[in-house]
Amino acid sequence: MASLVRDVMTCNVVAVRKEAEFKEIIEVMRRRRISAFPVLDAGDRVIGVVSEADLLLREAYPARPAASRPERRRLVPAKARAMTAAELMTSPAVTITAEATVTEAARMMHSRRIKRLPVVDGAGRLTGLVSRVDLLGVYDRPDADMRSEITERVIAGNFVLGPDMFAVTVSGGVVTVSGKVELQATALSLLEAVWDVAGVVAVRDRLSYPPAGSAPE
Repeated sequence: MASLVRDVMTCNVVAVRKEAEFKEIIEVMRRRRISAFPVLDAGDRVIGVVSEADLLLREAYPARPAASRPERRRLVPAKARAMTAAELMTSPAVTITAEATVTEAARMMHSRRIKRLPVVDGAGRLTGLVSRVDLLGVYDRPDADMRSEITERVIAGNFVLGPDMFAVTVSGGVVTVSGKVELQATALSLLEAVWDVAGVVAVRDRLSYPPAGSAPE
């Protein structure tokens, strides 16, 4: 079974309201040692994310007399003058649900080039947060646990095959499956199911099966 976001997410999440002021946001960041957090409306719905990068714009473009010249004002990002979370945040927020798979979350983070995702329910309310480190935690799983799941849940349970028909070894998260299967389609489905087991780094196919289209012996 593929790992879900709810299995790895952090539930105790620091968030700020959209009315939170600049200095208040910095104080929370420093006290809680975090670099970004969700911004919520009055109904606890995630409407954006504010990060340290947003806050640093004020230091990068200080509102000094020289910055008031027309030619300088054109170069100053609007966020450099922002005072509240609503003005500072990146919106709309990229979010994910707890029932999404870890793979889906990883692809979203990679494609959007973000480090964390607020986790929301069906109404958009904040329920957790998942980070890159959280996603990588699925690989911190004992080989013996993975082997047991593959032989008991996948082979014997899902495919109703005798575990003694196969040799399954797991080393460093790399699974090697050998044995004889009557149909190529069954073998490929079995290997796909092994890939979905949480913590699997790679799958080595050592199964024996006839070519597609041939009748089983």
